[in-house]
Amino acid sequence: MSGKVALITGGQQGIGLGIASALVEAGFRVAIAAEAAFDAPAVTGALEKLGGNACYFRHDMRDIGRVGALLDDVEATMGRVTTLVSNAGVGAPVRGDMLYLKPENFDFVMSVNLRGAFFLAQETARRMAAWEAETPRSIIFITSVSADMVSVERAEYCISKAGAAMMAQLFAARLAAHGISVFDVRPGIIETGMTAGVKDKYTARIKDGLVPAARWGTPEDIGAAVLPLAEGRFAFATGTVISADGGLSIARL
Repeated sequence: MSGKVALITGGQQGIGLGIASALVEAGFRVAIAAEAAFDAPAVTGALEKLGGNACYFRHDMRDIGRVGALLDDVEATMGRVTTLVSNAGVGAPVRGDMLYLKPENFDFVMSVNLRGAFFLAQETARRMAAWEAETPRSIIFITSVSADMVSVERAEYCISKAGAAMMAQLFAARLAAHGISVFDVRPGIIETGMTAGVKDKYTARIKDGLVPAARWGTPEDIGAAVLPLAEGRFAFATGTVISADGGLSIARL
């Protein structure tokens, strides 16, 4: 098979599902990879929403030994991956004083947000670089405004996103000669299951002016930002950071 095939990690819910929906609507075949069971409500709901152009592949980001098998399965089922959206991530297991951050919580976040993301991108990049195609090829890292904005109660998350931002720059520099574009998309305060626990807190802060756009972001906002990158419309802008945050990260007096 040929054409546009996107592998989206964590694409069964939240931001990932918003991206998957935008890409399917634009004619991509979408492979969703996550560790949830095949019959998990989020998975079955996502596949129902996305229709016949989406498939689910169970994958634990921490299991880097299975990266090759995952990509083999996707290629056999849907064709070669032309876009990787590295979206899967975990937040701080416990928000609190960073002076008491536990090593096991730090390691857990790094194992998914950095280690797992790097080695999946590495193997995907190897395969993309080994063949030439008319279809634009891209790797898109979904990082966060936390790559640059400090939240001392979730230090491990911020550190992981800062590392992921550097990862995007590294892959952009390494893959440019192969015609593979790489981007760093940084969502701000997005209304998803991950932010449900702090909804009241951030709703009040947004009302007080924290976000210039004066609203929560949505997964659809992120999907709209990712789509032109995946379609190759900004290929020569490889390495660019896209702040999809309603102006949150703009420095203001």
